[in-house]
Amino acid sequence: MNIVIVRPGDLGEPEISRWRELQVADPSLDNPFLSVEFTLAMGRLRDYVRVAVIQDGGKIVGFFPYERHSFGIGKPLGGFLTTCHGLIAVSGLKLDVRTLLRACKLSVFDFDHLVPGQPTFAPYESDVRPAPVMDLSVGFETYIEQVRANSPKNLKTVRYKERKLGREQGEIRFEWYSADPGTLRTLTNWKSDQYRRTGRVDRFAQPWIVQLLDEMHAERSESFAGVLTMVYAGDRPVAGHFGLRTATTLVGWFPAYDTEFARYSPGIMHHLHMAEHAANSGLRQVDMGKGGREYKSWLKSGDLFVAEGRVSRPSPAAAVHWIGRTPVNKARTIVTDRPNLYRLADRVLKGFGRMRSPAQNQSGTPVVKEPWGVG
Repeated sequence: MNIVIVRPGDLGEPEISRWRELQVADPSLDNPFLSVEFTLAMGRLRDYVRVAVIQDGGKIVGFFPYERHSFGIGKPLGGFLTTCHGLIAVSGLKLDVRTLLRACKLSVFDFDHLVPGQPTFAPYESDVRPAPVMDLSVGFETYIEQVRANSPKNLKTVRYKERKLGREQGEIRFEWYSADPGTLRTLTNWKSDQYRRTGRVDRFAQPWIVQLLDEMHAERSESFAGVLTMVYAGDRPVAGHFGLRTATTLVGWFPAYDTEFARYSPGIMHHLHMAEHAANSGLRQVDMGKGGREYKSWLKSGDLFVAEGRVSRPSPAAAVHWIGRTPVNKARTIVTDRPNLYRLADRVLKGFGRMRSPAQNQSGTPVVKEPWGVG
């Protein structure tokens, strides 16, 4: 077994083709954040991105994309931006994980959205958690029947609000695969406003993240693409989403909406339209990501799973990292597992957001986020 560390840009066409071959061969790797296109884009934008190319008998048997930060601290590719990471490798590949870390010059690798059960990392998984999905494998009609069974009242309410929006604001129109950069900027502006309004860090204040979305938006192939969708009422955009897809899976990434239309629950309305168009385009599922909002519990029709854990080599850097990270991770898990605590934390963050920069509509009245806005 031989492990060679390279920058993503050093991967040649044979390595890129092998990466795609390994990903397609294993259904558990069907996630765009594991695609070579995402790794190549991250490598162009971030100097700390590396790929471990794993060879056995002269043949490539796996790839391990990762970030190497100061003091040998390893993070999953894309870190806080992504919802899936791990080895892209032949089924059943088992490496000595500390040998892998040594080759990567890492003291520690902390993961929270790892493909579960990978033999190399499985002994170090501390928890495996569900990630709700919209299962579209047998068509949209079957999916929507499951949503109706989950909560007939919720679905009826959303459909009523959609008709009301159409009557009061203009005919409802859904755009799938918008290629307009201006539409993407509208979405990210909504999202930035949401981050500030709810007390979160505005990710789009970092230029490289904006550039990453622009590059992903331009990607369009059969096996990988950025998908920008938008719901309009008349000529007004009211809710949208930007995510990534493989040939069969769309992963939720950045949903947002115009708060002026919050009373119509535009985010939920958009998700249902998005699921219908995804199914009609041949996609088999929409991965909504683990944790978060209550709306996922009734929009979902199945679950995927992701693993959390940590692996390290004995070193002062690993010890300091453990002290700094473990209490935070445990606290986050406790909060997200308990709806009452999650709602309380959410209200506190929104309170900070209002104190910092109260969002206002055109009349100057502070905007209150409607629970089903979905952003």
